[in-house]
This record gives sequence, structure tokens and C-alpha cells, in this order.
Amino acid sequence: MSWLFLGMGLALVFEGLIFALLPGRLENILATIATMSRDRRRVVGLVAIAFGVALVWLANR
Repeated sequence: MSWLFLGMGLALVFEGLIFALLPGRLENILATIATMSRDRRRVVGLVAIAFGVALVWLANR
């Protein structure tokens, strides 16, 4: 359970950093995402999940 809280906390830290340090760039990124097709967004999400699982696996080794 502590791993879950650690992961959620780190995700919130990184998301907060993006909002705090790059608010203008974030608007551009969100506009780009809004123009993507659903299938493309789904693929991007699946790649992000795979990358995250790989990072957790490497960190846990």
C-alpha cells in the first residue's frame, strides 16, 4: 500500500511542477492533445502506461 501512495504522490509532484513552471506551454500541449483523434490519444495513453510499468519494474529490481 505504501508503494501506491508513493506513486500517487510522485505523480502529483510532477504534475504540479508542470502547472507551476510551464503554464503557457501546458496550454499548447492541451490544445495539441485536443486535436488528436481518440485512437491516437488511446495509443499515447497505452505507451505511457507501458513506460510507467517499465520504470516501476526497473526501480523495484
